[in-house]
Amino acid sequence: MFVYPEIDPIIFSIGPIAIRWYGLMYVVGFLAAWWLARRRCQRADSPVTPEQVDDLIFYAMLGVIIGGRVGYCLVYGWSDFIRDPLYLFKITEGGMSFHGGLAGVMLAMWWYGRKLGKTIWHILDFVAPLVPIGLGAGRIGNFINGELWGHETTVPWGVEFQGKVLHPSQLYEALLEGLVLFMILWWYSSKPRPYMAVSALFLLLYGSFRFFVEFYRVPDAHLEYLAFDWLTMGQVLSAPMIVAGAVMLVMAYSADRKKEAAA
Repeated sequence: MFVYPEIDPIIFSIGPIAIRWYGLMYVVGFLAAWWLARRRCQRADSPVTPEQVDDLIFYAMLGVIIGGRVGYCLVYGWSDFIRDPLYLFKITEGGMSFHGGLAGVMLAMWWYGRKLGKTIWHILDFVAPLVPIGLGAGRIGNFINGELWGHETTVPWGVEFQGKVLHPSQLYEALLEGLVLFMILWWYSSKPRPYMAVSALFLLLYGSFRFFVEFYRVPDAHLEYLAFDWLTMGQVLSAPMIVAGAVMLVMAYSADRKKEAAA
């Protein structure tokens, strides 16, 4: 058993400006994505040039931040947002939604792809392997903040937090959605794959990992379980990703086989 060390979420502050661990994790994620993109763009099948990587990451950052915050307010913080529309900008009083961030990134990549004359899937197939490191860093930020804990447990790797031994569900997500997802996608995309297949695998795996971890994670207090004493909002939002990813993967390989047959 590990005893939670009560880490201060603020690294340091200068007057009213506070530098937080959670914000630093976003910086780590964006820097990792930029560095990986610089490596991937050297390939012959890359849809972007080295000169376009900076703009790509900038558009992705906007999608993550705007989409993530708007998604959180619409799904998890609706009552707070209705009571005070400025709640949208009070990031320290509420979090970010992955699913909202995903929608934001997809919209941003569609917009940027139009500028380059590329389809959204060309861009997303390039971007998908760059994302998991940031996801894992964000979950580590959740752990540092002491939020999004799992249920009480007796497993030897449980974490004692405020007198209870809990599943460190944030670290489960950091491992699966971060490290494992990155390793699989980076390997899978290391050689040319059918159009849309990399994006499909991302949706399928992330949705599956998130759906699984939700069984160990305590749902948001104001939402609780939606049904059956186990169904959470995270699972409701992840299920369509699993289905969409599986369907897209079948479509990608089916279209590729037809293309080979025609050739």
